[in-house]
Amino acid sequence: MSLPLTLSRAAQLLGVPRAVLQKHIAAGELPSHDGMVNTEDLQKLYPDVELEDSGAFERIMQIKEQAFAKRVRERILPNQEILAQRLAAQSEELEEVRRHLAEYHRLVEALRARIDEMLETAPFPQLAELARRIDEGLAEVLASEAPADRLEVLDDVLRVMTAQVKVRPSGHEFFVEGSETVLEAALRAGLAPSYGCRNGNCGLCKARIVSGQVKQIHPTDYPLSASERAQGHALLCSNTAVTDLVIEMIEASRPDDIPEQEVTAKVKQVTPLTNDILLLHLVTPRSQRLRFLAGQMVTLSVSSATTNFRGDYPIASCPCDDRNLLFHIRRDENDAFASRLFSDPFKPGDLVSVFGPFGEFVLQKDSSDDLLFVACDTGFAPIKSLIENAAAADLPGLLHLVWAATRPDGHYFENQCRAWAEALETFSYATLVAPDAAAAGTAAAGQVLQIPDFARRMVYVAGPAEFVAGVSDSLKSAGLPDDRLKYETV
Repeated sequence: MSLPLTLSRAAQLLGVPRAVLQKHIAAGELPSHDGMVNTEDLQKLYPDVELEDSGAFERIMQIKEQAFAKRVRERILPNQEILAQRLAAQSEELEEVRRHLAEYHRLVEALRARIDEMLETAPFPQLAELARRIDEGLAEVLASEAPADRLEVLDDVLRVMTAQVKVRPSGHEFFVEGSETVLEAALRAGLAPSYGCRNGNCGLCKARIVSGQVKQIHPTDYPLSASERAQGHALLCSNTAVTDLVIEMIEASRPDDIPEQEVTAKVKQVTPLTNDILLLHLVTPRSQRLRFLAGQMVTLSVSSATTNFRGDYPIASCPCDDRNLLFHIRRDENDAFASRLFSDPFKPGDLVSVFGPFGEFVLQKDSSDDLLFVACDTGFAPIKSLIENAAAADLPGLLHLVWAATRPDGHYFENQCRAWAEALETFSYATLVAPDAAAAGTAAAGQVLQIPDFARRMVYVAGPAEFVAGVSDSLKSAGLPDDRLKYETV
């Protein structure tokens, strides 16, 4: 029997990005109906797939091998009560299938008996042929020893380990794994839900559960009204998914949807990336996370007894990266904050004020276009945030990066690019070195113009002003529409 699956679930079972399956559908290689694909068609497209080859199965084997490790239980396995409820739900579905099969069997037997009665009074050859075909069909079914559909078996296992969530009105989908809350899962999947404290106190993550069952796993002080409870509202930060869910959830899609915030973060680490670039790693308080969209900027500020040092920087981390905020700070005598950081490096535990976010350099997540990223030097910082967010959100387009540098050590995070290329079938990159930002812009634009159908992609450009201007002007002159170009000066 062929089982219909959502594209997200199918990608999870096969251990491939959803974009890969969407490319097969667009090429006519994988039939799809109403956003669903069948396991039978998947097996034809991936005839050599084995459970042990899929990322999902590897995760299950890890659970099995490390089932007694507390860390793994907390991060991957749901708690015993949730597991029991999911198994009970699957048992109910199985029993329902058995009831239907029994009804069908009784119907076929009654039909066969009726045919025998009719043959006694009117021995038509057509009735005799129908009786013979029913007998042969039943015998074939009863004697069949066809192997179970591996993808169906794996899907049954994964439905115990993970719950799928569909979001209205956006149509986004994600999976709740282990003992994480619905909010944590949404953030991990690259979505931008409304939230505040994440501790069950502010009520900003309130959403309506359209179908499915949730269970509260964290205490909350926010009082839902009787009317809200009757309508199915719940706090996403305090509840996990027991079954697959459909929810109505507010999501930020534009910078205007994110309020300005002020957060006092602590320094976790300052790490040299090159002689002139430092990685500043900040951690926000548990009770006050920073909401932002990938690619946006913030103002960082520290004060001494007599001076306040401030600077504006793009966030180099993904919004899905919990409380972590990363920044690539380059040496700049005209930048007070950077000069302070290089002359007297911060220590772990030092406090840094974060104001923001701001900026329009964000992903268009509702687009199915391939994405092209063009960076120069530390313009890679916001590009890194965008790429990680696109990967977390499993956007359908292919991702390609052109990274220019104006010095030999300018590709300070190339190991990360190699890791992306190895882990993501949809990601590729190229690097180049030029003597200055203007020359880098000319060279980067030249590489982009060689990409087939580049004008049909969404293009994101970040770097020094001369670089951004050079790349943008060249691409527009070559036919790139204005609405397919976003840029940020860094």
